[in-house]
Amino acid sequence: MVALTTFAEQIGAKIRLHRSRQKWTQEQLAEKSGTTASYIGQLERGEKDVRIQTLEKVATALGMSVYEVFDNEQQEGVLINKKWVWESVLLLLRHSHEKQHHAYRILKELLEPEHLEKAPEPKQ
Repeated sequence: MVALTTFAEQIGAKIRLHRSRQKWTQEQLAEKSGTTASYIGQLERGEKDVRIQTLEKVATALGMSVYEVFDNEQQEGVLINKKWVWESVLLLLRHSHEKQHHAYRILKELLEPEHLEKAPEPKQ
């Protein structure tokens, strides 16, 4: 299996997998989740970042929890055992898309290795 390179692609692959297991079209999932087929297609291809509220609607339509969308089959149970992860998700769910995106940008800056490698040397 080809490694997925972005978080959006990982989420999209999980949505596509569960939709396919239901034998639903993108149109059927869109109708059940209150979105559009083109949006579902963009999510599945990792072309669109998903709002937590929308992800919850899609997951519910698929008969899944949001946890299951984030769950990595190779590390089954890792997220559920980390209380802080779920507290963070629940905190994000209470805020607007703008605030969620802001929090994502902060986390990305803090955690992505390429940002750490490119940090300027302190002046002496």
